[in-house]
Amino acid sequence: MPDQHLLVGPSLRVLVADDNPVVRAGLTALLSAHPDIEVVAAEPDGEKALSSAARLHPDVVLLDVRMPGTDGLTALPGLARLAPVMMLTYSREPEVVAEAMRRGASGYLIHGEFTAPELIAAVRDMREGRPTVSSSLGVSYELREHSSQVQPVMAESSAARLAHVAALHRHTPNQPDFGLSSREVEVMDHIASGMNNQQIAAACFISEKTVKNHINRIFAKLHSSSRSEAIAHWLGTAHEGWTR
Repeated sequence: MPDQHLLVGPSLRVLVADDNPVVRAGLTALLSAHPDIEVVAAEPDGEKALSSAARLHPDVVLLDVRMPGTDGLTALPGLARLAPVMMLTYSREPEVVAEAMRRGASGYLIHGEFTAPELIAAVRDMREGRPTVSSSLGVSYELREHSSQVQPVMAESSAARLAHVAALHRHTPNQPDFGLSSREVEVMDHIASGMNNQQIAAACFISEKTVKNHINRIFAKLHSSSRSEAIAHWLGTAHEGWTR
């Protein structure tokens, strides 16, 4: 039976960004085998992807996370302003996925967790505003949370689930801030997402010593003596807010 996508609509223009030449070539060959899909560029880093996206106006961007020079997360906000972005990567760390969603990713797929037909369907769905998320991400995230929150989140669609999980680690306007400064809120959100001091320092562009100073002040304001206790207070108020 002929593919119905071949009979309707213009070509779906895709930009691929991945530093691995084998992955770039493979994705280009896979996508280009479908007459309704055109790979307009295959770039090795975020800077080149941004330049090509601005010039070529793709319908969908497939973006790796870790690339030399300008990495995927750095390029993501600019790319997301130009086209829907699907993260297509081996990176599955909770803090990386949450940060990708914060920066504008519309979907997230892990290499090895999808078939070729599933990828093609996901790319087509992206243009129609239907993002796809690797199913394992919801499980890996939700197991970090209180068990009472697992079932409702798992019942949601993949896209809503990941957006919900990413929101676990963001301060919201109706959530008490315990008197934390804006920087301390940012650090506490990173702590809640599972980052260590080195990762927080890199994310906030500050030294590890400064991170430790922020954490000491956070613990005092949250009346906590450990990371786990601080996280319990922080996420506890977030959970109460969801049920209101």
